[in-house]
Amino acid sequence: MINTMIDTFNSIFGTSSKPEAFFSPGRVNLIGEHTDHEGGYVFPCAIDFGIYALAQKNSGHSLRLYSMNFDGSYDSAFEIAYSDIHEKLTGSRTWVNYPLGIAHTLTKHGYAFSSGLDILYSGNLPDGAGLSSSAALEVLTVKIFSELLGLGIDGVKAALFSQEAENNFVGMHCGIMDQFAVSMGKQNHAVLLNCSTLDYSYAPLELGDCKIIITNSNVPHSLVGSEYNLRRTQCEAALADIQKVKPVKCLCDLTEHELDEYAYCVKDPVTLRRARHAVSENARALNAAEALKAGDLARFGRLMNASHVSLRDNYQVTIPELDMLAGMAWELPGVVGSRMTGGGFGGCTVSIVECGHVENFMNVIGREYEAKTGRKASFYTTGSADGAGRFSA
Repeated sequence: MINTMIDTFNSIFGTSSKPEAFFSPGRVNLIGEHTDHEGGYVFPCAIDFGIYALAQKNSGHSLRLYSMNFDGSYDSAFEIAYSDIHEKLTGSRTWVNYPLGIAHTLTKHGYAFSSGLDILYSGNLPDGAGLSSSAALEVLTVKIFSELLGLGIDGVKAALFSQEAENNFVGMHCGIMDQFAVSMGKQNHAVLLNCSTLDYSYAPLELGDCKIIITNSNVPHSLVGSEYNLRRTQCEAALADIQKVKPVKCLCDLTEHELDEYAYCVKDPVTLRRARHAVSENARALNAAEALKAGDLARFGRLMNASHVSLRDNYQVTIPELDMLAGMAWELPGVVGSRMTGGGFGGCTVSIVECGHVENFMNVIGREYEAKTGRKASFYTTGSADGAGRFSA
């Protein structure tokens, strides 16, 4: 693959040298869903699917970009002077906005670029699966700028600059989890991140004879802004009700016992359910990290299952297809745990499955899911990976 990328790089950019190679992983959130905007913990890991890049300096002061995922089409190539990067593109080449947003954001923070850059990208993250291809592209671009232009940007700053670019340049409001996991991932570990303080620690992700299986429902994320924003508004309303009697900064500062104690303050039962998910999911993320540190994979699996139930019943962001995939997984031998992952309203489940049962898992779920929905599920067997950085080609 890398040799093909090198040939393409030299052909596109008219060079004959060997460029520098980089890789940025995607991520899957193992548990801790919809807690980030409530000041809580998330527990993702970087995965070994991602985006590769080749890059080198050019003699100008411009950014020349090429994506092999659009190879040969008008959308694949783009060139712009640094001085002309002011706002995002419209039209079909929207992928370009992510590296442009990085260049724009770094400039805003006072970084000076001593040279132009030629960058070729090629990714193997499945489209629409919710595995953070945008975060992977953003963090990867920060790493390239930092390494080739000597900017000295560390992993946490890379995540923060990437989030800022997506929020303010691309125009997609997101939390810090995706970029942080992509930037700060560690092979054979998951990252326990406090989204309010950015305090983080690693827990060993030693799965023994088990694999992480991502099952794509192939129902595209219809993370409708109105629905997503409504959930956040409902959580804010619950917090405001509780703050009338208890000084608390965010919902995830509450324990489950404290939420029960002050539940009488929340007048809307739907709003209370939204808060209950955030608070209980925060506790599950912390308990999941403890379970892995103790080597208790069975407990970790039970927490995954409970997370899905809460996302289905309290937060109500699952869809029938995701409920079906999780429910079928729970009934199969060798499945430690299974839950929807990501924002919801489409996308994937993540399951921990014993190696000897992986083939049966994919065969049974694939067959029954298609029979019941008319859709084909896609399966990805993955492991944890290091965060974005140089790649030895």
